[in-house]
Amino acid sequence: MAFSYPGYTALRVHVDRGVAFVTIDHPPINLLDMVLIQELDRLGREVEGDDDVRVVVLQSADPDFFIAHADVTLIQQLPKEVPPKATTLGWFHQMVERFRTMPKATIGKIEGRARGGGSELLLSLDMRFGAIGRAILAQPEVAVGIIPGGSGTQRLPRLMGRGRALEVILGAQDFSAELAERYGYINRALPPADLTPFVEQLAYRIAAVPAATIALAKAAVHAAELPIVDGLLEEAHYFNQSVATRQAQERMAAFLAMGGQTRAVELVGLAP
Repeated sequence: MAFSYPGYTALRVHVDRGVAFVTIDHPPINLLDMVLIQELDRLGREVEGDDDVRVVVLQSADPDFFIAHADVTLIQQLPKEVPPKATTLGWFHQMVERFRTMPKATIGKIEGRARGGGSELLLSLDMRFGAIGRAILAQPEVAVGIIPGGSGTQRLPRLMGRGRALEVILGAQDFSAELAERYGYINRALPPADLTPFVEQLAYRIAAVPAATIALAKAAVHAAELPIVDGLLEEAHYFNQSVATRQAQERMAAFLAMGGQTRAVELVGLAP
């Protein structure tokens, strides 16, 4: 029975020839707030169980923003006292990990900014392709006194090595598509006019492969990695410690006071 995807407000879903094209459309900046997080979580669960889908492509309706970053006001609501170290993955880690482990190929088509949690969502996908002159990726969390807490500290070293991962995380600077490609942050940087045709051709090509073959290929590749769950649990624990610091609380408040999460300021970006 074919799935339908009604009831979304921040996402648009179109399935064609085995490919689910998921367009993020959550003005003004595609902020990764509770609405978008919940819809991405629902989408992951639904598409994972949709036998008509073999490939998922995440893209944005806004040429300036893929996803700006996670909503800082949500982080401000986290406990100010460090909770005990978790033994199971939290809800955000579960959401992004589903895109990595589902038996479908997952692809990110990046035009615009993907910082913080937006970057971490992309890092959880199987492949990432960015538009030259348009795609910008970053993990700027240290600028507000915290660390990446949505999988960035675990995904980046696996993709680019320890030194480059620490450059991304501690430097808190924007990475262009070209530099992101050189570092292994994304698969390829493509001219803007070529990005959509390339991603669509690749997605349809993969979707022509039997679903079981895609699932088995992903499972085999996963077996080459060290267990990531342990690393994600470590990250969650250290992230909670960073959120609880006075400096982080002050910097997040200052970020919002300076206009963070408004379209005008996010287009420019805030340095640490």
